[in-house]
Amino acid sequence: MEALLAVDVQNDFCEGGALAVQGGAAAADRLARLAGGYELVVATRDWHPADHSSFETEGGRWPVHCVAGTAGAQLHAPFDTARVDLVVDKGTDRETEGYSAFQGTDLARTLRERGVDRLAVGGIATDYCVRATVLDARAAGFEVTVLEDAVAGIDARPGDLERAWGEMVAAGATRGQSTPDPTGSTA
Repeated sequence: MEALLAVDVQNDFCEGGALAVQGGAAAADRLARLAGGYELVVATRDWHPADHSSFETEGGRWPVHCVAGTAGAQLHAPFDTARVDLVVDKGTDRETEGYSAFQGTDLARTLRERGVDRLAVGGIATDYCVRATVLDARAAGFEVTVLEDAVAGIDARPGDLERAWGEMVAAGATRGQSTPDPTGSTA
């Protein structure tokens, strides 16, 4: 069975958020429209403590974002929990980045228990959390298709996106397009 894995489609990563990624809202909207076409939909969330070590205020590289329980940490509407079968919170430990949905979680075991062997992955950001999640999914033995039309990347250093795509493909992930949703939208 193939599941949809929506990585970090949260308010803080969409335009207007604390760590906005250009195209984040469009990726979230696309994933929301795709959700109805999958038997199982999994969403990940950065769910950081207020003093997370990745924050600039704590000596890290990122602005404060996705603090557990805040509006910025919530899934971006219309991609909401009503369309999600499983929410995986990550980055909950102060000292770890938590980029991957598989790091420090039971996601691999849970997916196997539900009969999942393939993942369609989209979300934010292609060159960080999507990349780390895809690499760990492949290492765990899942077939992975990264939905090119349902991701948004940062490219903080020129070439980061290209390198991330190269690493994901080298690990055995395929690049793909999402299938049109039942409404006929091709956004």
